[in-house]
Amino acid sequence: MVPADQGGGVMRADLLARTVEGLDEALEAVDAFDRVLVAGLLRPQPARAAGLTGLAHAVAGTPLAARSAEAAEKAAAGTADENHFIALAAARTALLGSVHDALMDRVAEATGRPRGEETVVVSGGRQAANLLAAARSWLVDLARSGWQGIDHELVSGSAQVVTAMLPDPALRRLATLLDGFSAELAASCPGASLEHVPVRRWADLWSRAMLLTLPGAADAPVTGAATGRLLPLGIDLQEHATAAQAQVHAVFEPADGSVPRLVRAGVSVPKPDTVVGAGVWQLLRPHMSLLAAVCEGRSMELTDMPITAEGDLIWNDEHARTGGPADALTTARVALPTATDAVTAPLDRHPARIAVPVFLEGCTTTAKGGAPAFTVAGHHLTVDIDRVPAAGPLTPDAVATSGSCIALLRWDAGSFSVQPLAVGTTVRRKTVALHAGGWAGGTTDKAGAKAEKAATDATSVLRERAGRLLRK
Repeated sequence: MVPADQGGGVMRADLLARTVEGLDEALEAVDAFDRVLVAGLLRPQPARAAGLTGLAHAVAGTPLAARSAEAAEKAAAGTADENHFIALAAARTALLGSVHDALMDRVAEATGRPRGEETVVVSGGRQAANLLAAARSWLVDLARSGWQGIDHELVSGSAQVVTAMLPDPALRRLATLLDGFSAELAASCPGASLEHVPVRRWADLWSRAMLLTLPGAADAPVTGAATGRLLPLGIDLQEHATAAQAQVHAVFEPADGSVPRLVRAGVSVPKPDTVVGAGVWQLLRPHMSLLAAVCEGRSMELTDMPITAEGDLIWNDEHARTGGPADALTTARVALPTATDAVTAPLDRHPARIAVPVFLEGCTTTAKGGAPAFTVAGHHLTVDIDRVPAAGPLTPDAVATSGSCIALLRWDAGSFSVQPLAVGTTVRRKTVALHAGGWAGGTTDKAGAKAEKAATDATSVLRERAGRLLRK
């Protein structure tokens, strides 16, 4: 945050380092249940059954208490049905949701920014009950076998369900999750020979998928319309071997003069595994004019842009036009401290999804354990360099020598850290801004231009081969 003598408020980094009451106990209950899923729930051993009981005890006194207790008892006896597995997934999700909420309360206290209080409403769209039931049945079979019991026959059982779901936009969210989950499991078969099991990750994917099979849970969110000025802060690029996503974090100033709010705008595309580095922007760029605006340091004027209650813009270039100059560091210094943080949808309440924009200035940079760290009011904040994409000009050296930084505050492995989106640093005696997504709109950088050319060549070859297959 901006130092107080410059008109801002100093971020209470000391609060981020303090213990959150009850957090360790909640995570221990989740971990114990996750270990049960490793061996499976077909015939759980008594030692594993304690993990089921612990999960039920952790939600005692909540509306889930009775159902969770029954589900734990039935699962321990090996007689649980689909409804019991749903109850267990719901209890686990609720616990991690409580961890998320406690951490977000701490973040709000540390930053001093107001939090959104709007209630997220779930729409009631049509349901493909047969496909949801088929997906749920496959997930139950997975839980019964456990991660150590998976084989190719079991994992491949999702293929027909995913194929049937993908054409339906209302089911595409669940279909994409199941497709990615099954691909990870298939790459790890047979489970009996696994040396390392991603226990938390697979349990996260399983429980989320289970709840998305409930009618209404995977519906498109209710949207409103946003008209006003969008001031970009930075781009968070996430890559997978077969997909890529760019998420722009920004401050939105409504035209009606109401309180500014933090919003996001994302674009996702399938990606050949041969397209790497800066070449990925070539796939993303045609789908969102906002990427170029971020690189050019300009705002966007929005007119009736669809927006969800959680602050996600459903981007459509027809509802946006490029505005005037808008320096991201200035936006972070002036507009960010008074912007309302976004609310979180119920199923998205998970500590891994915490990504809160913050602005750090007037702090010192040190190396802690070989990685850069910011020292804010005498307290260290580790910099998560691994999250900075190679497809941009932002480097660890630039972060280490920066005088200011726009970052996403995240939480992982028991502590907070920051992911740099942009930094202000000195190059040849001049202060310049370097963005993690600085090549999103194109680049003259030699390494970036080389990666762009390689991506063009790879994409052209793939298109030619696809054309030949279609012609045959």
